[in-house]
Amino acid sequence: MIRRSGVSVSAGEALGESEAFLGFQERLARVAPVERPVLLIGERGTGKELAASRLHFLSGRWQGPFITLNCATLSPSLIEAELFGFEKGSFTGADKRRSGRFEAADGGTLFLDEIGSIPLEAQEKILRVVEYGSFERVGSATPVEVDVRIVGATNVDLVAMAEREDFKRDLLDRLSFEVLFLPPLRYREEDIMLLANHFAMKIAYELERDEVVVFSDDVVQSLKQYDWKGNVRELKNVVERAVYRSDNGVIDEIVFDPFVSPFCALSEPKKQKLYVNESGAQESIFVPLSLKDAVANLEVKLLRQAMDAGGKNGKKAAELLGLTYDQFRGKIKKYGKGVFA
Repeated sequence: MIRRSGVSVSAGEALGESEAFLGFQERLARVAPVERPVLLIGERGTGKELAASRLHFLSGRWQGPFITLNCATLSPSLIEAELFGFEKGSFTGADKRRSGRFEAADGGTLFLDEIGSIPLEAQEKILRVVEYGSFERVGSATPVEVDVRIVGATNVDLVAMAEREDFKRDLLDRLSFEVLFLPPLRYREEDIMLLANHFAMKIAYELERDEVVVFSDDVVQSLKQYDWKGNVRELKNVVERAVYRSDNGVIDEIVFDPFVSPFCALSEPKKQKLYVNESGAQESIFVPLSLKDAVANLEVKLLRQAMDAGGKNGKKAAELLGLTYDQFRGKIKKYGKGVFA
């Protein structure tokens, strides 16, 4: 939580105690008061907008506007109008003058996410704003003066883009007064459970759950060992999904990929492939299941046998398998009740 004369700004999911996280936050705090552009480089889901927001509120511009624009969400033809505004009649549909994001950010900070998506024509105008503090709206020759600090973010290699002439080298030089690299979650192992408990508490409150969420030792190990390609955003989804699916607040099973269907593994136990043997004749072989699919098949088979032996009584079936009832229900939910009908 950042406080300025009674004004509180939530740090959101910017939580951590790892060396990588604290080192990044220290570098960000150091550059925040310096009136120069900053580039934030990081993988998807690492919290670039949160970092930009914190940079703004630690700067001398904290009382000014913090304006954001995801440049990847707009077509190249619209970005220039969105950034600089336009005059009435400058193009079809421009029925009145409209200010752009630069004017809206006057006196504050403009955060340009996915800055590598900006077309070269608009980059030229941004360079002029950085150098001279002025620009012209689309359809106008009258300069508009602004006082804006630019913070850019991307997950692409801007230097390589500049070498291919897909990004203006002059603009890259102006924007890179400081370049900060956000640490991926896989370099922040100490922060994984801190964040997981934070997300679990938030979703439990949202769902009006009274119980305290507890992660089993196996789940904790799984969370720490996972590679987290989607970083903090992916962790948030995984934890919230697990809490919502739990019945008593005990998380003893975790689903990392919600798109894996158990029915595919069951319906296609083997795949037939053709190969040429030593004599030159074609033969067919059956490729065995992957370990993951084989385990899924075995679990379903044992669950079905336990259900039959227990007379379709879930508690008896769980006891036969050496599972708690909650663990047993989690398995049933994992593979779908229809599998055991």
